[in-house]
Amino acid sequence: MAKLIYAINCSLDGYYVDADGGFDFTEPVDELHDWFADLEATVGTHLYGRKMHQVMAVWHEMAADPAITPLYQRFADAWIDSDTVVYSRTLDDAGVPRARIVRDFDAAEVAALKEGADRDLDIGGPELAGQALAAGLVDEVILAVAPVTVGGGRRALPDGVRLRLELLEQRVFSDGTVLLRYAVL
Repeated sequence: MAKLIYAINCSLDGYYVDADGGFDFTEPVDELHDWFADLEATVGTHLYGRKMHQVMAVWHEMAADPAITPLYQRFADAWIDSDTVVYSRTLDDAGVPRARIVRDFDAAEVAALKEGADRDLDIGGPELAGQALAAGLVDEVILAVAPVTVGGGRRALPDGVRLRLELLEQRVFSDGTVLLRYAVL
């Protein structure tokens, strides 16, 4: 069975966006982006909320840019080679190939997707991931913790969900970002 992976960049104090909605403080250095490109190559399906989908859908445009770097091209190609399920009550068109819209998160449907998948799934967006974490569907949690505190914003991990985790990988990147990869027990 495929794994469901929740990976997110965040500040040391646990926010993926600051109080103004910005996330530039988590811009990955090339070596971290390379790590994420390797992860992306294992993913066959993305599960995203509307906002995360809109952020990630730019990879379709970037892939066609002749000035794209080889590293970004590798990530874009892997991202484009995956299906996307967009959870949204407002979108009517996902705007990119291989994407479909689902109105509501259904834990049983996600469990069936995992069961039938031959490649891993990832889930993006803390609200959506929080639902999957609460339902016991997430197999790995990956945090790329940037060496900055922002003092407020939107949290990367949900309140009210208690998890037991096993550290699978830890790595420090040149900018001081620490990658923590955990299995959910």
